[in-house]
Formats: sequence, C-alpha cells, structure tokens
Amino acid sequence: MVKSLIKRLFPICTLLVFTLSAGANAEDIPQYAKMPKIMVVASAYKAKILCSAVFISKRDPAQVQQEELKDFPFPTNIDYSNETVSVTPGFGMPDQVAVFRKGLGCTPAPGYTAEHIRAQVTGDPTPYPPDLSGQNRLWPEGELVSTEVLPAEVDQEMLNAAVDKTFTEPDPQKLRRTRAVVIAYQGRIVAERYAPGFSKDTPLIGWSMTKSITNALVGIMAGKGKLSINDLAPVKEWGGPKDPRAAITLDQLLRMSSGLGFVEVYTDLLSDTPFMLFGTPDSAGFTAAKPQEADPDSRWRYISGSPNLVCRILREALGGSPAHYFAFPRRALFDRIGMSSAIIEPDATGTFVGSSFSYATARDWARFGLLYLQDGVWYGERILPEGWVKYTTTPTPKAPKGQYGAYWWLNAGNPPGSENRLYPSVPPDLYLARGYEGQNVIVIPSRKMVLVHLGACIPPSGPGAWNPEEFIRDVLKALKE
Repeated sequence: MVKSLIKRLFPICTLLVFTLSAGANAEDIPQYAKMPKIMVVASAYKAKILCSAVFISKRDPAQVQQEELKDFPFPTNIDYSNETVSVTPGFGMPDQVAVFRKGLGCTPAPGYTAEHIRAQVTGDPTPYPPDLSGQNRLWPEGELVSTEVLPAEVDQEMLNAAVDKTFTEPDPQKLRRTRAVVIAYQGRIVAERYAPGFSKDTPLIGWSMTKSITNALVGIMAGKGKLSINDLAPVKEWGGPKDPRAAITLDQLLRMSSGLGFVEVYTDLLSDTPFMLFGTPDSAGFTAAKPQEADPDSRWRYISGSPNLVCRILREALGGSPAHYFAFPRRALFDRIGMSSAIIEPDATGTFVGSSFSYATARDWARFGLLYLQDGVWYGERILPEGWVKYTTTPTPKAPKGQYGAYWWLNAGNPPGSENRLYPSVPPDLYLARGYEGQNVIVIPSRKMVLVHLGACIPPSGPGAWNPEEFIRDVLKALKE
C-alpha cells in the first residue's frame, strides 16, 4: 500500500530531510521535491505502524524499523511513558502523532493532539476477560494445544512440510516474511509455527481482514433487529432529495456494489485509500463525501472506505456514550469466542477503522474463522444470526469470478463451481478474510479446516512473494480423502 510508493520516494524523502536538517529553506528544494502532503501521510503512516507494533504487539522497534519502515527516514520519538509515537515530516510542519489507548490500540491523529484523542473516553473502555492461557483446556476453549497425536486421516509429515515451506525464502528478491501459521482441523489446532521474534501471544495486524470483522459486527446488530441490510444506508451526507447516493443500501456497502467513486489505488500516496487511513482524521466522512459514479448494484468495485462508513452506521445505531461503542466489539464478539487479544482501532473521530486497523494473535484469528465454519455458533451459543454466514458467502452478482460476498472473499466461481474462480485448484466452497501483505483467514467447510497465515510481504516483494493457493493446496494434500 503506502510502502510501494515510499520505495520510489525514498531518495526524495532523504533529500528533504537531510537538506532541511542542514539549515536550508524549503524554497531551496527543487520544485519536484515539494510534497508536503505526501510527507505528512508518510510520516503519519510510520507513526501509526510503529505505535501499534510497539504497544500492541510488544515488538522491538529496531526490528520494525528494519523490516517494515526502513524506507522512512523521518525522525521519530517513542514516548513509552505517555504511550505515543511522534514522527517529524519536515517543512516546519507539526509532528504526526499516534496515540495508544489500552483496549483500543493506536490512533493516528492528523490535525489533532494526543490530549484530544485521550479525552474521547477515560479509563479502559474494553477491559480484557480473565486470562485462560493457564487453564488446562484445549484450544479454542483455552490455549492448550497438542499436536502429538493427530486424526488418522492427517498426514503429519506432509502437514509439517507444508507449514515449513511457508517459512522458506526461495527468492531473496521477493521475501515472504511469514510470521505465523495456524492450521485447525475439526475444531482443533493440528499445526502452528512462528517466525523468530513472534509467538502465539503476538497480536498481528489484519489489514483488510478487519472488513470481515466488520461483517460480523453488522451481523450481530442485524440479529438484534437494530440494523437491516436491505434498508437504505443512513448517511447524513446523502440526505438531499436529489442525491443519488440516498438510494444506496447497507447490503450494497457490504458487497462493494454501492457505485461510489472511491479509487482503490495503493501506488499513489494521496489517492483515496492511503489518504483516508493516514491523511484525514475522519475515515467515514472522507468516504461519505465521495460522489456517485455508477448506479448501485450495476458494478462491483473494491472500496476500502465502505466498511469505515458502515462502522459509523454501527456507532449511530448503538447510540450511547463513546465508551459503549468502543466496548461493543469485545462485548458482542471477541469475549464470546475467546478472542482476548483482538483489537479494532478507531480513527481520530472515534469511529472504528473497519477497513484496515485490527490486531489479533494467529490463534485468535483462527477462532474467528472457526466461528464462521460453525455457521456463527460457538459451543451452542448463536453469535451470528441464522443465515448470516450463507448471506455472507453468497457471491455478489457483478463480481466477475464470483469472488466476493459481504466483506469476505469467495472461491465460488462464475458460473458457480466453474474454473473461473479465484483459486481454481482448491475447493470452490472455500472463502477467506484477506488482508494486505499476506494476511489470510481461510475457511474450507468441505474439509472442516481453518488456515491462518500472517506475514509481511512488503515491497519490493509484493503480494506475489507468497502464494495462498499453493499453501492451501499443500495443506490439503496432507488430508487424506
């Protein structure tokens, strides 16, 4: 996303930082290098990623700088006492700050102070449930995992080879940077592995897998009768009688078929997605301001702004205080299925960034996939309403390969079951939460499996460094028919 452009901007960023630090004025910099907005977005990106990595994942900042942020030359300060990260973009512009709050993760604050962000809610709005890791209970009820004896139909040697392969680096120019793999079969973990510096206790970013969490939260609200997917989306900016956006439904926002003129381009730092995430404090308002470009349901186009708008709709439907909204994901979803590490991070206005900003351990991501594999039921308790998983995994009509449902990617094909699908060599009933840099929660109902892969396939590696279809195929070979 942001890093792909930063890679090309690195020489210019370096020129700006070192020239200005040497005492030159901005007027002395060549015109092509005057990019204050880009510098602000890039420095806000660094502040946010470093803040979450240090205060949520508890990672060594030197490792984060080396593996994820080495192309960002901006001066940086990590304030451990106040739990903030500040990055200086230069040009005399104010520092970009990311603020950590317990239970809410890190919030980038373009145009805001840390004090403003903290004033949104006091105390810990989402206290964690009791730690189950010491209890003698098998995953997913607890944290005990035993892979010594597997079901007879699982070839342990082939399964381990599939996992080991994921951690290899066959091409030094295209690093996979796999950090965690968890494979669950018939409701139990049968294989897992972590890269050095990571463990079962390390929450890792989901990027666009957050959209699938947003799907679950909408489903829970729909089950309570507080939202209806077929209703018009209640967006205040679309209230005019002649506004064509007023015809957009919640279902169309969930299916990426709203027709909004949002451009999902990652190679331009000032394009919609990067700027929405790191250049503006209001991700939902940014999306709501987009014009109507096509009639609803007349096309399918992936729009990361859509779930942020949906998260504001959730917020308004819930009502109550900010603390009530901030606690909703944990009370309604995470606590109920044991995802004790999971966090969704809000933007500076207090709306969850339901497109991109979530963290959880690999085991908790696997719990999330298992919830869907079990049709939204968790040990006899229905979490998602009846029929929600079926709705979620029904292809959006205009998705060319039947590859998208409601904030989940599908392998359904178009026509259904044909070879014209996302991953032709693996089962068509497969569906997955998929995020930038190689994040995947893969659900295969016909094989009773959930596969989790978390990585950092960052440029210049690109998404092709790790092949999810190959990984799925290798794992399924270990499962005898």
